[in-house]
Amino acid sequence: MPNHKSAKKRMRQNEKRRQVNRSNRTRLRTAIKNLRTAFSAEASDEAQTLLPKTISIIDKAVQKGVLHKNAAARYKSRLTVRAANQTTAQ
Repeated sequence: MPNHKSAKKRMRQNEKRRQVNRSNRTRLRTAIKNLRTAFSAEASDEAQTLLPKTISIIDKAVQKGVLHKNAAARYKSRLTVRAANQTTAQ
């Protein structure tokens, strides 16, 4: 436990930041999981509606510092290619 006043404040700030990051990370993972579920269920209409929303959530995660920009680009690229392949396969 911290003894100095500034260390106590830093501890409070870190806990608050951890909760925000956790919330954003959970939202990101859930969106990606829902999109992948739509892909595996071969629900192309649902996947096409979820793709822009998921990409938006990925971009917001980068802005908030939850995800690295290159990792975000990789996710977006792979999800977009998978969506394109699914629509051409049908």
